[in-house]
Amino acid sequence: MDGIVFFRTERPEAVVEFYRERVGADVWLEQPDCTILQAGAFRFGFCERETAETEGILTFVVDSRDTVDSMYESLEAVADGAPRYNDRYDIYQFFGEDPEGRTVEVQCFEHEGA
Repeated sequence: MDGIVFFRTERPEAVVEFYRERVGADVWLEQPDCTILQAGAFRFGFCERETAETEGILTFVVDSRDTVDSMYESLEAVADGAPRYNDRYDIYQFFGEDPEGRTVEVQCFEHEGA
């Protein structure tokens, strides 16, 4: 089973460009007022509406600390700080914000089998 998470957006062009250019997502499907993006197996869409939906966190799970660090370089201007180890969840991560203020997280799991 697959899935897609959708968000309302007031700024579809800026938001889609952010995820394509800075996160590395690809357009999976264009619809009349929605764009569905894909990053690995993660699909998420943005639909133009009168108000933006900014709750939740878009978490991008990558395979290594090196990839987290590389993505941080692309997102440093919108990040809350450098990547760091979170011992509670055994992950290496950082957070940032997209153009409408949605929280974006990039992380990798540190334990075997993740």
